[in-house]
Amino acid sequence: MGHKFVQPKLLTEALTHRSAAGAKGHGSNERLEFIGDRVLGLIVAEWLIERFPQEREGALGPRLAALVSRPALTVIAETHGLAALLAVAPGESKRGVRERSTVLADALEALIGALYLDGGLAVARDFIRRVMADVVDQQFVPPKDPKTALQEWALKRALALPAYDVLEQTGPSHAPSFIIRVTVGDASATGAAGSKRAAEQEAATALLGILPP
Repeated sequence: MGHKFVQPKLLTEALTHRSAAGAKGHGSNERLEFIGDRVLGLIVAEWLIERFPQEREGALGPRLAALVSRPALTVIAETHGLAALLAVAPGESKRGVRERSTVLADALEALIGALYLDGGLAVARDFIRRVMADVVDQQFVPPKDPKTALQEWALKRALALPAYDVLEQTGPSHAPSFIIRVTVGDASATGAAGSKRAAEQEAATALLGILPP
């Protein structure tokens, strides 16, 4: 990771899945994922402002959303072998929890949170820019917002606009979790995130991934 931890327990915590933590998840990477998500968004936003000085917010927003999305983070986590480093309960390990995109993306954000708390913003920035350099380099043009892209896909085929339904809402008011299903024609997919908008984006991205071009 390019950093020697002053507080090694932060690294241990970042690599501990809820299933391998103590009662009620104490000691898992969930809290570090919470702060890592915010640090990641800040650093990538800063990077995009620097990298694309002529672009307006309307173009920078989709770039940011794509770079910090679960699919993008999962690819980075897989590329760097993060799954093998995670502490997971034996039963969950047999069920393939380590390879789940949500688990990998959350663990990567937890690592970023641990780096930030142990070494500060500069250390987290160095790590993020190193592991995400290829992904940023490949983003020649701003990607379309997934909800917009899905809407355009439906309109081109004379289908009804995408319909979004909340399947589940859990967690306290300050840290909610949503599972949302999007349906277009006979096809549907789900997305999960900490806000309705983000969950809708995740669902739209998932559905675009299975629809014909």
